[in-house]
Amino acid sequence: MNATIKLEHFPVLLNELVSIISPLYGGTFIDCTFGDGGYSDKILQNVSNKVLAIDRDKSVKAKAEKFLYKYKQRFKFYNIKFSQINKISNKDLKGVIFDLGYSLKQISDLNRGISFKSKGKLDMRMGINNYSCDKVVTNMSQKNLYKIFKFFGEEKYSKLISKKIIDVRKKKKISTEELVKIIESIKTKKNRRNNSTKIFQALRIFVNKEISELIIGLISAYNLLPVGGIIAVVTFHSIEDKIVKFFFKEYSEIKNNSRYLPKNILNKKYFLLNKKKPIVPTTEEINKNPPSRSAKLRYAIKLNNDCDFSEFKKKFNYLLDIENLQFDD
Repeated sequence: MNATIKLEHFPVLLNELVSIISPLYGGTFIDCTFGDGGYSDKILQNVSNKVLAIDRDKSVKAKAEKFLYKYKQRFKFYNIKFSQINKISNKDLKGVIFDLGYSLKQISDLNRGISFKSKGKLDMRMGINNYSCDKVVTNMSQKNLYKIFKFFGEEKYSKLISKKIIDVRKKKKISTEELVKIIESIKTKKNRRNNSTKIFQALRIFVNKEISELIIGLISAYNLLPVGGIIAVVTFHSIEDKIVKFFFKEYSEIKNNSRYLPKNILNKKYFLLNKKKPIVPTTEEINKNPPSRSAKLRYAIKLNNDCDFSEFKKKFNYLLDIENLQFDD
């Protein structure tokens, strides 16, 4: 008998996701954010299914090994990023799933610096990174820090916080604890969410290039899928949700007959949206798992091939430009 795999993380909107993909059972699914394996485990409970799981975080390899042992030829793991999923075979592919949240294990690992409860050197790397958060806070100009905080964190006090960071780093190295102190010194009013949430979100997005990874990942998922396949995405903040919403909505509507539009996008719908509004967690799920309260699940079914995603890329160029901001050194 196969041993049960213990999961340390609540997979968000799991039942809702399974109900969406259940008509497609009997094929291969790509789990783009394997993490603790919650989605993969549920999908693989149907013996007709296979899962190709990916995750940029090498620390999840130990969990993946347990899945390989239990599910044998029905499971494969790749330590790669979203932007690299075009390397994966699309044979008998039925769906591509993205859960953009961080697992409890990742957040509770204080060495990573994802949580504002972390100590010591700023990190925030999720794997396959070019630099850590420490380099961003130490070497990025005030102007660029401001842009990162404003656009990736939607932080009201971006200018004041970025200025304070520059002042403090002239005197000493900024650790995770010091960054929290800087933020608290500017945002003195207590909120429902921790005062550091938005700044930490912004730095994490920048360090891990989460915007470009999501955009490239969505386009790659479309290109991999056959007609009839599903893309499902669970987001946790407004920037991610805005990108996913536009991606599905823009290409699920028939374009007008303007002679200025490329011929291959005239009179074609590339996605079918069964639900225009996102699926959100029930009160029961939120009570069990409070971090799920911000989750939104959107999904679409592919209708046609050869979509030109130039409008999608153009729409979010301003965010991609910020991800490519240069350091002072």
